[in-house]
Amino acid sequence: EGSFADLQLNEWVVGHLGSLGFNKPTPIQYNCIPPILKGKDCFGCSKTGSGKTAAFALPVLQKLSEDPYGVFCLVLTPTRELAYQIADQFAFIGKPINVRTCVVVGGMDMLKQAHQLQKKPHIVIATPGRLADLLRTNENNVKLNKIKFLVLDEADRLLDKMDGDFTEDLNVIFSALPKERCLQTLLFSATLTDTLNEVKELSTKNPFFWKSNNTVSTVDNLDQRYILLPEHIRDGYLVYICKDLLEKYPGHSIMIFTKTCKNCQILGMLLQKSGFDCVVLHSIMKQRHRLAALSKFKSSNTRLLVATDVAARGLDIPVVQVVINHNVPGLAKNYIHRVGRTARAGRGGLSITLVTQFDIHRVQSMEGHINTKLSEYEVDENEVLKILTKVNLMKRETELILEDQNFGEKRKINKDKALILEGKVSNG
Repeated sequence: EGSFADLQLNEWVVGHLGSLGFNKPTPIQYNCIPPILKGKDCFGCSKTGSGKTAAFALPVLQKLSEDPYGVFCLVLTPTRELAYQIADQFAFIGKPINVRTCVVVGGMDMLKQAHQLQKKPHIVIATPGRLADLLRTNENNVKLNKIKFLVLDEADRLLDKMDGDFTEDLNVIFSALPKERCLQTLLFSATLTDTLNEVKELSTKNPFFWKSNNTVSTVDNLDQRYILLPEHIRDGYLVYICKDLLEKYPGHSIMIFTKTCKNCQILGMLLQKSGFDCVVLHSIMKQRHRLAALSKFKSSNTRLLVATDVAARGLDIPVVQVVINHNVPGLAKNYIHRVGRTARAGRGGLSITLVTQFDIHRVQSMEGHINTKLSEYEVDENEVLKILTKVNLMKRETELILEDQNFGEKRKINKDKALILEGKVSNG
């Protein structure tokens, strides 16, 4: 409880927030903003949709207004889309002080990004891979040695070696930053992992630590269902469920999660062939196509989004009524983040997980973790069987199209190139 005026924020900040319709801070904002303003390092842990970005953006912008220079703050985040979203929030909140932001992510022109950095923007929001590449080449003369704030958003994913392993890139970036005593470090995350606990223990600066009571659990008003089905008719079920739900609730938005980029592309094409207006979101897509897909879904111009787990974390998609898990995620925390796209801000929502006989033990372990039993979602299997042959045929067609296009080959070639350059693979 309380207001922004209680948090030692300047009048211009409180007034601007009021004009934007923000009068009450969320718990993570209320608890973390004062210690950050006092100069303490901060660990904030709270679930997606709880206002984490403003919890670090507000104090950073206030400090920037007192001593404006570039580069003042570096924000690192695991995904490109999240980087753009954070940049939008900084621009939105920082309008009265004409804040200059710069987004440094893969999929965009590297030289342009280097030029933007040379202009010394106040806030740089980056994914580790691209920023590390810019620092490695260093002919671009990128300087980060005077920054006051380092923010790790979705810190658990950035620091977890099992989740993409950013270790090498982070080491390059950290070595370009000022000494620790001159730098204020802010870590924010939706889940408190063992890795984050280790970082907390190792910190020499006695950071302020705040954790929401309900960080990783699924929300009460989410109706969590499963369908037990044979593997070979999974896609028939998916097409049938989408058709059934959109006929019953034409205004609903549905997010479908799957585990690989290739599968994501196949399902998107399959749903389009089945007559749905549908967009996909995965990391092999060019960045402008990813942003266009996200924009189309956010503005409700299309009701179906098929995505890999890239889209499950942190993205600001305001209302999703249904989440469908095309596969059972390997980790309970990934399930929590996926289904966390629906039933937000007190609204109801539905999640449906497609489960084969090979997934049952995984589902049971997940149920133990979230302390909730999934209920069965009733489907008329005869209706599914009517469309099954057609669906399987269309799926085979999409797989052949992708094979012809050498889908994903470019990424493999780039990976091999990098290994050759590092001397890890003999060329020939």
